[in-house]
Amino acid sequence: MHGELVVVDDVPGEFAERVIEAFHSRPHDSFSFAVSGGDTARRSYQRLADDAGSQIDWWKVDVYWGDERCVPLDDPASNYHLVREALLERVGAVNANYPMRCDDGPDPYQLRLGELGRIDVVHLGLGPDGHTASLFPGSPALDADPGRLVVMNHDPSGNNPHPRMTLTFAGIQRARLVLVTVSGEEKREALARVAAGDEKVPASRVRADRVLWIADPAAAADLA
Repeated sequence: MHGELVVVDDVPGEFAERVIEAFHSRPHDSFSFAVSGGDTARRSYQRLADDAGSQIDWWKVDVYWGDERCVPLDDPASNYHLVREALLERVGAVNANYPMRCDDGPDPYQLRLGELGRIDVVHLGLGPDGHTASLFPGSPALDADPGRLVVMNHDPSGNNPHPRMTLTFAGIQRARLVLVTVSGEEKREALARVAAGDEKVPASRVRADRVLWIADPAAAADLA
């Protein structure tokens, strides 16, 4: 496994603490935060909104997306919709947010991230199949050109039916800190394979200045 693993009972609480810590240790006035989707992400953002209080100046926060389903932004299946409900509406406002828009293709997001340079925090999850962001096993994005930060992608297995836009491994690698939250028995095998360094599992290929895996005991049950 690349990075550090912490096993905690309260994954959302640990996540919130780490984001608050990253905000206060940021090397510049603004703070770039790339968000994710899924049930664990929803609970993590709700907790962050509750715990941050006055500890984060949201007017200094720019929100980006690590991946998105190609559905309307107001569709309940979209990661934008999830983050809006779980975080943005609860904290009131941020300096800026930059949804991924599939209709525009990946190039505008590629250019925006190129102008940004580094991302302070990228939040990722882990699927039961070992995918992270929308980097699915056997999908074209796994072999994206190193210069591509954002691509369109799909799940060859068909288990995730919507086309996607996603950060590539090169895009994720621009993070100062990657936080990967992993909860539940259904993630147990995938996390064990990541811990063993199984390169067939996309999440095993995540790299950044610092990578922190935050798992609950159910997800970490097969780890020594």
